[in-house]
Amino acid sequence: MKPSNEDPADTLRVFGNTSLLEMAPVLVAAKDIYAGKALVEHGSVMALWGKASALASLTSVGRADIATNSETQTLLGSAAGPDLRVIFTVAECPYRIIARRPAGIATLADLRGKRIATQLNSSAAYFLDCMLRSAGLTSADVTSVPFEAHTDRPLTLVPDALRKGEIDAVALWEPQAERAKVALGANAIELYDPAVYTEKFNLSTTQANLDDPVMRPRIVAFVRALVTAAKRLKDDPQSGWKLVAETAQLDIDTVSGAWPRFNYPGTLAADTLDIFVRQEPWLAGIQKRAPRDRATLAKLIDGSVLREALAH
Repeated sequence: MKPSNEDPADTLRVFGNTSLLEMAPVLVAAKDIYAGKALVEHGSVMALWGKASALASLTSVGRADIATNSETQTLLGSAAGPDLRVIFTVAECPYRIIARRPAGIATLADLRGKRIATQLNSSAAYFLDCMLRSAGLTSADVTSVPFEAHTDRPLTLVPDALRKGEIDAVALWEPQAERAKVALGANAIELYDPAVYTEKFNLSTTQANLDDPVMRPRIVAFVRALVTAAKRLKDDPQSGWKLVAETAQLDIDTVSGAWPRFNYPGTLAADTLDIFVRQEPWLAGIQKRAPRDRATLAKLIDGSVLREALAH
C-alpha cells in the first residue's frame, strides 16, 4: 500500500484501526462500492490533522480526509480539534469481559482484587470502569494490567496470559474477547451488559473538509457507499468475513465467532450526543481538563452529510 503522500490528489484517504471487525463496512465500501478512489490506512481521528495518536496501537503517518474511531478516542481527539465532526455510525458492539472460572469469578462483584487485562485510556478502560461501577466497584478495586498493540506487551499475548492464570480476566474489544474466550474454553465466563456499554464506532471528518466544495461530495459519496455496505453485510455477512480477516490478519473462525456481536446500522446513531455527554467527565479526567457541556458536544455531530447521501 502506497504512503498517503504519494496518492493521487483525487484519492479519498480513510484512516481507521484496520485490526478491528468494526471496519467491515469501510473495507467493503472502499473496495466494492465507492466509485471514486479510496485508500484505507491504519490510524486514528488524529490523522484528520496530520497528527499521531497518543496510543501506540494507532500510530500512523499522513493526513486523513475521513477517519474512524470509537467514541472515546473521537472525544479525546476533539478536545484539541473542536472542528471535528462525527458524520456516521459505522458499527455498534457491546463489549464483554471474559474471565476465568477457576479464579472464582462468576459475577461482576467477584472481580474485586482481580487482575484484568485492558488498554489504558481507551474504550476498553471506559467499558471496564462502567461495568465495575454497575456492580458497586471502582477501578481502584481491581488491578488493571495494560496490553497494547505495537508495545512490548501486545494484545496477541492476552489469550496465553489468561490461559496461564497470569491475569484473571480480559476487558477488551473484539476480536480480543473472542480470542480470550476460545483460549479458556469451558473455563470461560462472559460478563456484559449492552445497556451499560455498547461501543459506537464512528466516522468523522473536519468542518474544513465539509466546507470544501471538492472534498464534501467525495465524503458524501463515501457515506452513501457505507449505507449500501451496511445493507450488504446484513444480507450476506460472510461477504465481509474474508475481507476483514485478510485486512486484520485474523483467521476466519475468529472473525465469524465475534461477528454476531456487531451491528452495522448504516446510519448516524440517534443517541450519539447522549453517549458523548455520559463519557465526557471520564475523558476529561484523563486529559485533566474541565468537561464540556452538552451544547458544546452537540456541535461535534453533523447529520447533514448522511441526509445529503440519502437524498440521492
